[in-house]
Amino acid sequence: MSNALKQVFNKDRTFRPKRKFEPGTQRFELHKRAQASLNAGLDLKLAVQLPSGEEQNDWVAVHVVDFFNRINLIYGTISDYCTEQSCPIMSGGPKYEYRWQDEHKYRKPTALSAPQYMNLLMDWIEVQINNEDIFPTNVGTPFPKNFLQVVKKILSRLFRVFVHVYIHHFDRITQMGSEAHVNTCYKHFYYFVKEFNLIDTKELEPLKEMTSRMCH
Repeated sequence: MSNALKQVFNKDRTFRPKRKFEPGTQRFELHKRAQASLNAGLDLKLAVQLPSGEEQNDWVAVHVVDFFNRINLIYGTISDYCTEQSCPIMSGGPKYEYRWQDEHKYRKPTALSAPQYMNLLMDWIEVQINNEDIFPTNVGTPFPKNFLQVVKKILSRLFRVFVHVYIHHFDRITQMGSEAHVNTCYKHFYYFVKEFNLIDTKELEPLKEMTSRMCH
């Protein structure tokens, strides 16, 4: 593994604590199965498909947490270069600006700098995935009726991290030699959201050209 890739995986560079799966739980076993498929070099399009006999919500929950951890890590590697000065607006090029909205401080869509947006986003996702009412960890506890609705919002917002990183900070990713890792993570994410129809097509628009070249 190159030094640059070690930097990507360096625990000190993690943007915030990782959400882990408890050993012995069904979710932990699913997580291991998903990881094994990736480690075996299985085609990513096949790797995202629901294993027979498994519940879709369990499979989706495992991947949402995993994508959160991975994308968090990717942003962590460039966060020193994503500042109030370099990125005063959370955007994906001149055509796309992302405004933050939540149920607390920002009730109306609000223009923020990219680092502010990222901090709020990661905090918000962390609250969702650690909420037992939304992401139950006990086997047999049902998922809420609005589970997929929450998941779609989480994944749409995580996609915006890819948009910002690819459009504004990809030179840094390339300098670190992490391009292949980030591209693989993106392809995995893209195939997954397409497989289960978890992101609106219009949300994917900013990276459409790159995606058509990368994900056949």
